[in-house]
Amino acid sequence: MDKKIIIIPTYNEKENIEKIIRAVFGLDGEYHIIVIEDGSPDGTGEIVKRMQKEFPERLFMIERSGKQGLGTAYIAGFKWAVAHGYDYIFEMDADFSHNPEDVPRLYAACAEGGADLAIGSRYCNGISVINWPIGRVIMSYYASVFVRTVLNMRIFDTTAGFKCYRRKVLETIDLDNIRMKGYGFQIEMKYTTHKLGFKIAEVPIIFVDRKEGTSKMSSGIFGEAFWGVLKMKFRKIKGRQD
Repeated sequence: MDKKIIIIPTYNEKENIEKIIRAVFGLDGEYHIIVIEDGSPDGTGEIVKRMQKEFPERLFMIERSGKQGLGTAYIAGFKWAVAHGYDYIFEMDADFSHNPEDVPRLYAACAEGGADLAIGSRYCNGISVINWPIGRVIMSYYASVFVRTVLNMRIFDTTAGFKCYRRKVLETIDLDNIRMKGYGFQIEMKYTTHKLGFKIAEVPIIFVDRKEGTSKMSSGIFGEAFWGVLKMKFRKIKGRQD
């Protein structure tokens, strides 16, 4: 059986973390979870530790000393998952904006559909976002249009954070050379995957904004992504196996 693990970064997610873990473990297909916990003062890490006693073979955690950025959290998770022999590695938010029931669809796009990276896409079938202010929908949608145009890659949801990678993609990418830490990290990983010649598929999902907890989005994150995309345009992408 394929080994599958979902990386969930957390910072102050006490309202959501137990529910999202139980939802994932309720899926068919034996998924594991690794939580990358950035020193949440609200006790998120303690909740995970308590649940590890219930799920000792399926639930793992890396604790870090504070907020170090989304990108560094995922890279820590990628390295751990590759080192532990997982075949399929997922990214997913803790706040239920990504529906756990869509996880098997992303897996199927890779395991059965032949994709090396499957993206849970808000924009490949029009706009599928619920509970966002219209201004944020417009900003997100046109950010993807901007990225797609500048970087010349046929991905509708370039900023999506709900994804499934085959292990060989993460083994090939030089993870230490991924430069963006926030919102732009998602773009840089997709672009790097694209430039290295891997097959990318988009799976339509419905994105529902969080009902509990606080969003970590900020204007600075958007700024990093904008300038980072322009820099990426002119940077040569090389894999570790080159």
